[in-house]
Amino acid sequence: MERIIIVSNRLPVGIKIKNNSVHLQTSIGGLATGMKTIYKSFDSLWIGWPGIENKKIYESLREEIKDKLKNEKCIPVYLDKKDIDLYYYGFSNRTIWPLFHYFTQYAEYNKTFWEYYKKVNQNFADVISDNIKEGDAIWIHDYHLLLLPKLIREKYPEISIGFFLHIPFPSSEVFRILPWRNEIIEGMLGADLIGFHTYDYESHFLSCVRRLIGHEIVFNQINLYKRITKVDTFPMGIDYDKFHNASLEINQKTAEEKSDLQKDIDKIFQISPDRKLILSIDRLDYSKGIPNRLYAFEYFLNKYPEFKEKVTMIMLANPTRSNVEKYQLMKSEVDELVGKINGKYATINWTPILYFYRSLPFERLIELYIASEIALITPIRDGMNLVAKEFIASKTDLKGVLILSEMAGAAKEMSEALIINPHNTDEIADAIKEALLMPENEQIERNTVLQNRLKRYNIEKWVKDYLNSLEGVGKLREKYYAKKITDPIEEKIINDYKKAASRILFLDYDGTLVGFHRIPESAVPDEELYGILDKLSADSKNKVVLISGRAKDTFASWFGDKNYTLIVEHGMWTKEPECDWVQTEQVNDEWKKIIHPTLEFYVDRTPGTFIEEKNYSLVWHHRKADPELGKLRTIELKDELTSLIANYNLEILEGNKVIEIKNSGINKGRAAVNKIADSEYDFILGIGDDYTDENLFEELPEKAVTIKVGLVNTQAKYSVESFTEIRKLLRKL
Repeated sequence: MERIIIVSNRLPVGIKIKNNSVHLQTSIGGLATGMKTIYKSFDSLWIGWPGIENKKIYESLREEIKDKLKNEKCIPVYLDKKDIDLYYYGFSNRTIWPLFHYFTQYAEYNKTFWEYYKKVNQNFADVISDNIKEGDAIWIHDYHLLLLPKLIREKYPEISIGFFLHIPFPSSEVFRILPWRNEIIEGMLGADLIGFHTYDYESHFLSCVRRLIGHEIVFNQINLYKRITKVDTFPMGIDYDKFHNASLEINQKTAEEKSDLQKDIDKIFQISPDRKLILSIDRLDYSKGIPNRLYAFEYFLNKYPEFKEKVTMIMLANPTRSNVEKYQLMKSEVDELVGKINGKYATINWTPILYFYRSLPFERLIELYIASEIALITPIRDGMNLVAKEFIASKTDLKGVLILSEMAGAAKEMSEALIINPHNTDEIADAIKEALLMPENEQIERNTVLQNRLKRYNIEKWVKDYLNSLEGVGKLREKYYAKKITDPIEEKIINDYKKAASRILFLDYDGTLVGFHRIPESAVPDEELYGILDKLSADSKNKVVLISGRAKDTFASWFGDKNYTLIVEHGMWTKEPECDWVQTEQVNDEWKKIIHPTLEFYVDRTPGTFIEEKNYSLVWHHRKADPELGKLRTIELKDELTSLIANYNLEILEGNKVIEIKNSGINKGRAAVNKIADSEYDFILGIGDDYTDENLFEELPEKAVTIKVGLVNTQAKYSVESFTEIRKLLRKL
């Protein structure tokens, strides 16, 4: 990748117009803070909203704005007030944000919000189109731009696109509430690589893809037929050295060099040398659990009165979305709670909570991290929470205790902290006591492990891992596309076909000649397919062989009177034109009596599944079952069948949402080899879509043209995206 284009709702710098002149100011936020130092270290652009309404930008200042942003490697996407109100404050923060954080009671499903969300995502796509170059890679960030990957993919099919979600992805039962759920999933699937902070979020997303869209998933790769999308976990790190070194510098300051904040903190310790500070830093958002935290602190003072006048909570609440009613109501609630607790417990020399409703510059934050013995971070739901990591990184003496909610993404990698349930008031109170009494050697031991991990997996490592994975998906795509039938390859196949005097064509049915159907019986041949096969079989040079796992009776009803050779049940039965069916393999089916009850048991346990009984095999279908449950039951059933068939000459085939049990050694490859054994063919074609067709590709001679339907790893020489391309090719033949 020659250049990275980073795309997010906000640029890392914002525009401020004062006295008719343009000023740039650093944006506040985890992504802007974390990525700013990194993106400048490699060839990149950052595309996003500069934080000012379009109409407030004077025409005379446009060029100056453009030049100043260009110096910062930034390209603006300008938004009108209505865009900001309906796309940002509307759909992004009144629909997606509450729903993804499990506050379903706050989510609003407003169609106008949705229309503006689509409109602004398209605006971003247009700006990207104006600035993209060949060889660029696009890295899109967060919930404001969930539709953007697909919009870019539609215009630039070959470009490398990454997407990272910085907030939680909810379970399928919550996500499915969203009226536009499929559009959101399809939008995200435009990316080659989708990243999440934790495995939980990744698994929730994959579950939604299975249940709502129905795509096949192998491990963490989603088969989109035309391409592969990979989903993976990348827990975001921080610029560890930046925080750690800043802490070292502040600790070395003389009394005269100290800031006013440091001097105010020093006064607290002068009055009460044994005072312990508990730090609470958050945006004032309902997902952060601030009221719960205050209730827990009040409960702590009641439960452990011996700590009164010995502990002070410094609560810093950063303003956010202050024009949204729910946030205004929450601020009122927090203000009242702080006032109530201080009014109830405060003494002449002690205020339990020092409350600040504002944001602080970087150095002042570090000063608070240094001064506080405890960081109390108790979000009800949080994608990651970088404050927890910043607090630990700033502890140069390795002393201090982190109390962290299990609902924060950071808890997955920071198990050495005191992990609590943010709804459990008792547990939080007990954790505060444990933190206050924790011996210094234990603090140092815990924080040594935490710091080593944060130092190792910092923001630079996070970016590098993600971009390496994105490049890896590109190589995977190239590997699959290397087999894709291009115009020159197709021309060669057609020329070889025309020159051949004797040809045989092995054609699978489901997924190859017709599309995949949830109900197998509905995948009946149409008039177009009959027309193609009839024309091919009418050529005296051709032998058309339909080779399938389908039951004999089904194929007899569909193709019994046709001039095709039929091979069914993976090679158990064969029928030549105008001849009767011949059983090519001599086996018994007594084993069915043993296996059938087990399959019936799984049908009873798994709604939507059913058994298909063929002459010499049994098939358990889970096409109509819940995809997640079907996948789980497949694993269970395979495990149980493996031990059950140990004393029989049987094998288990796992196809596309089916498990088939049949006699061992019977497969399409063996059947095909038998068909070509007594004849000389100078053109052999084998086409299939299932892993059961891999036997066919493997057994056919080296000179054979083998084609896999679907861009997945295969033994076949070539691949196409779907059955419609196979029909086009067969029409040309």
